[in-house]
Amino acid sequence: MLNATFSGRANRSQHSFVVNELGEEIVSGAYASGTLLPGDVDLAERFGVSRTVLREAMKTLTAKGMIVPKARIGTRVTDRSNWNLFDADVLVWHIEAGVDATFLKHLTDMRFAIEPFAARLAAERASQEEIAGLYACADAMSRADSDENFALADLKFHLALHGASGNPFMLSVGNLIEAALVTSFKMSSPYGEPGRHVATANRHRMIVEAIERRDGDAAASAMELVIHEGFDRITKKLG
Repeated sequence: MLNATFSGRANRSQHSFVVNELGEEIVSGAYASGTLLPGDVDLAERFGVSRTVLREAMKTLTAKGMIVPKARIGTRVTDRSNWNLFDADVLVWHIEAGVDATFLKHLTDMRFAIEPFAARLAAERASQEEIAGLYACADAMSRADSDENFALADLKFHLALHGASGNPFMLSVGNLIEAALVTSFKMSSPYGEPGRHVATANRHRMIVEAIERRDGDAAASAMELVIHEGFDRITKKLG
């Protein structure tokens, strides 16, 4: 999924095309919460697809919590509080619509709730091979020659740490929000600021060093510092 996240979406089927077009329009506000979507006949004609394809696409959006079909009334867009933000498509649509400080603050809040504990678990459970992999990710961050490469190395580090926690739910959460993490890491990348670039890579090495010492408290504290400093860089960029 990493390559797909950075290289863009693959060619879509008719079903995926309809889901993506309507999903993006709903998230962007073209179809606001509470409004009715055009009828099936109109949508099928607009997208040039069969009614069967359209119905399957609508089922997919319903499963994501974004629409509710009502017999003899139509299909209504639900309130944003019903949308599944752990759905990769929904996250990508938010990002493509343009993330703001509130979205990134919510993401950061969740990272604070999860990642320090993942680091603590990794200090207890990580194998030597996993620790070596974390060092390699931190080294890749220090060698990165662009914002994108820095963000990719950063993402690999955090996903590897989730895996090193020994808790499959931790890794699943990281994979689910991968697109949001990529956006956050690109925005917080210190590439182009040599001193900060090296310092950020070293902050990540501090996490690994604490894990290698089996010091859970230090690993969790080092992770909190990384998250805090990253969010500070984002807020400064957003003004």
